[in-house]
Amino acid sequence: MAGTNMVTLFEGQKGDFIKILNLTLEGTMRRRLLDLGFVPGAIVEVIRKSPLGDPIAFRVCSTSIALRKEESINIEGELVNNG
Repeated sequence: MAGTNMVTLFEGQKGDFIKILNLTLEGTMRRRLLDLGFVPGAIVEVIRKSPLGDPIAFRVCSTSIALRKEESINIEGELVNNG
């Protein structure tokens, strides 16, 4: 990830908006996340991080979804200012 605005969802901070660019997951988990709206081009908001950073709650397609580090670290995106 070359640019300074490039992050994984796991690296996002509360209040960040991230435009999904790539999912590096395979199989059933990839299909599930795509079905939930974690698709390239979607804007995801980081809405809550647990005290230890895992899991993290995200808002995508008007739905709140919590992901563990194992999933969120494999979703790459670009920070955007105001969603």
